[in-house]
Amino acid sequence: MKKIEKFSFGMGDRFAHQGKAQLQAILDARARGIELAPVWNKSNREHTIVKSEPISVRREAEAAVAALGWKGPWHVDADHISLSNVDRFIEASDFYTIDVADFTGKAAEPVEIAAFVKAVEKFLGPLAIPGLTQPLQIDRATVEKTAAKFLWSMQEAGRIHRHIAKLKGNEFIAEVSVDETDQPQTPVELLLILFMLAREKVPVQTIAPKFTGRFNKGVDYVGDLAKFEKEFDEDLCVVRFAVAEFGLPDTLKLSVHSGSDKFSLYKIINRLLKKHNAGAHVKTAGTTWLEEVIGLAEAGGEGLAIAKDIYAGAHGRFDELVKPYATVVDITPGKLPSPAEVNAWNSDDFCAALRHDLASPRYNLHFRQLVHVSFKIAAEMGARYISALQANEAIIARNVTGNLFDRHILPLFA
Repeated sequence: MKKIEKFSFGMGDRFAHQGKAQLQAILDARARGIELAPVWNKSNREHTIVKSEPISVRREAEAAVAALGWKGPWHVDADHISLSNVDRFIEASDFYTIDVADFTGKAAEPVEIAAFVKAVEKFLGPLAIPGLTQPLQIDRATVEKTAAKFLWSMQEAGRIHRHIAKLKGNEFIAEVSVDETDQPQTPVELLLILFMLAREKVPVQTIAPKFTGRFNKGVDYVGDLAKFEKEFDEDLCVVRFAVAEFGLPDTLKLSVHSGSDKFSLYKIINRLLKKHNAGAHVKTAGTTWLEEVIGLAEAGGEGLAIAKDIYAGAHGRFDELVKPYATVVDITPGKLPSPAEVNAWNSDDFCAALRHDLASPRYNLHFRQLVHVSFKIAAEMGARYISALQANEAIIARNVTGNLFDRHILPLFA
């Protein structure tokens, strides 16, 4: 089995042009004594929207690794895959984020639920887990309810894992995503989910639970910080217990999805990882795309014109662009500037509204979220957009690298 490193950092790149700038942030981290494995990720949905193929992600990563002389480990993540689309990622990827959200809540066969409940009997009652201040209270009703909600989906994860293994052998990393569910998982539910995966013989190495609060795309966390800290702390204890008790890989760690720009959480995560000597995987999917637009706007001229055209197109196609991301954005249309207003902006105005600087009174989180989901507009520009990326490579790279290193990596891992 290919093993994942203790700390890994997922980096999305909609148009596959910022691999070197992203990897430079990882190199800058290494210079500061922070060892991270870069993971380039792109979902089937994103490939479909921009009309790219998974192999383009591996080629981008290979080119960056060669250009910068990177000698460390690196991976390519087939992000949020299912049985219906995983085959197109087999050649390109060595990391698979198995997404079974569509199967959550679908009940497994009664005989299978009964067998799972019986297997859990030894854990019923107060279960002391090292690190938790109070034992977990596990009763039969909770086990039955959790099995009814998650057992079928974890069995689907097993089917997907076995399908990948049949095509690739065991030389890949498995992540299981349960973050796109209706409610955060309790520590008991997370423990039972990990037991289900162990029974399915899925050697899961990262698990992405749903945490309390809002993890909207490209903007800061919205929620109760104390509650998040308690959940993350408890989940780290549960993961460590599951490794020892269920025979799961000793590399198993938490994964934070939609991790980009969750600035208010980074100190909490950093502190708890150190407390538990635990690893983590953090995905920052949309950050690079936004830094591309910022870089173009900062460049002025045609770059600024393209940035304005992207926003104008997005404003006019609001419902279409927001719909696929409706559960992970909160945009108030009345707080969006009009395209005419934006058209009158200079470079500084545009960058100030889009750049995630919480101290700036000109920052507009509604504007930022709409641009985040508007990369389809850039894709439709074709050569015009790609040519602008190439012409303004230096200024865009500075934004991409600085954003990842200064705003993400240092507060998370330093």
